[in-house]
Amino acid sequence: MKALCTWLCAALCLCLPGLAAAAELDGAGLSLLWAVPFVGILLSIALLPIFAGHIWHNHFGKITLAWALAFLIPFCVEYGLHDSAALVVHALLAEYIPFIILLFALYTISGGILLWGNLHGSPAVNTGLLAIGALLASLMGTTGAAMLLIRPLLRANDNRRHRVHVVVFFIFLVANVGGGLTPLGDPPLFLGFLKGVDFLWTVQHMALPVALLSAALLLVFYLLDRHFYAREDELLPRDPSPDSPLRLYGKWNLLLLAGVVGAVLLSGLWQSGVRFDVMGTPVELQNLVRDALLIGLALVSLAITPKQVRAGNEFDWGPILEVAKLFAGIFVTIAPAIAILRAGSSGELAALVGLVTGADGQPIDGWYFWLSGSLSAFLDNAPTYLVFFNLAAGDAQVLMHQLPGTLLAISMGSVFMGAMTYIGNAPNFMVKAIAEQRGVAMPSFFGYMAWSLVILLPLFVLLHLVFFL
Repeated sequence: MKALCTWLCAALCLCLPGLAAAAELDGAGLSLLWAVPFVGILLSIALLPIFAGHIWHNHFGKITLAWALAFLIPFCVEYGLHDSAALVVHALLAEYIPFIILLFALYTISGGILLWGNLHGSPAVNTGLLAIGALLASLMGTTGAAMLLIRPLLRANDNRRHRVHVVVFFIFLVANVGGGLTPLGDPPLFLGFLKGVDFLWTVQHMALPVALLSAALLLVFYLLDRHFYAREDELLPRDPSPDSPLRLYGKWNLLLLAGVVGAVLLSGLWQSGVRFDVMGTPVELQNLVRDALLIGLALVSLAITPKQVRAGNEFDWGPILEVAKLFAGIFVTIAPAIAILRAGSSGELAALVGLVTGADGQPIDGWYFWLSGSLSAFLDNAPTYLVFFNLAAGDAQVLMHQLPGTLLAISMGSVFMGAMTYIGNAPNFMVKAIAEQRGVAMPSFFGYMAWSLVILLPLFVLLHLVFFL
């Protein structure tokens, strides 16, 4: 890894003269080599857990830091500490810190809600749990909803021989599609909110696609689950977890979740007019108030939730720490990639710009849907959203009012197609790991893709025909 980083630094230094100002990179003069660290982080996230899992899980923070330094060191050499610091400050204050604070709040508060007891895993009950999880995903985030419901769902079905399909559809609906209704649901949509996309614009425009895809998946699941349930050998002779009434613990955290929704809405609806300039990055008062409220709500949750409740959820800080480290590197290294995209036909990604742009200069929404979705399936969907958001226009007002179909295509592709692979969205792997701990023989990486290609791909084609043809 050290040798690789040394080679990257040397390669990047060769293209330094093509840079413009530090705060506003001139994408027209940037070589694609500047995007190597960003792509390197994404490929590391995608491939190392599969092919070098032990190394990745023990050293992912160091690997991410190495890629970040591969960008920052030559930049600092050329432009000095001040301009490099300005670039980092912009990445942290404008995007990373608000993003990670929301995830921290949702993760902490949802981890304090415990659903205990056991239901009988019939097709009707399983379909109902998936529907409830899909609804909750847009209120408490896909990670929170997945962690709340995956264990009760597994307990409900631990007396059945066929359980893989239950977990696969759980990943489809709760860990991905269900989070598409609000900026709270999935990280890509919250990044759009930070970029200026109205909270209610997302609710209004994503409601129909989320409803259609969720209804189709629930119907397919019910029919498949009923097929397995009808088999004579489906139920085991002994139920490891006999049916018992469901009990909800940590109820006060439901009010705290409502507070999270209120804090996010506050920052979108209240325009204070007070703005602070930090090394060229504007920081608005309403956003500071939102972030302070979110931190406060999370701390209240930690203080009032009994330890037994969090223990019942097997709550720990590992997942949120991993996300925090990875996205710190992503938000720093993505700067040159975004600058090149903003340069349009003058930049080195002119071919990509041409692919998604018609002869009349207008974006081709269908291409935005498939390209943003395809990359979200194999890379992280949050930075993928940012890439195509900036490729389309980079201005939320323009996208919402002049190009709403394009913004919808990017939102749908980034959120929905994160379900195509285990690595498309963070909760996917977490659900897989919990299911395997409970004895479910989950499919391999490519085995899961077989499920998604057969079930999801035809539905995405239908969505294309409905919304982008």
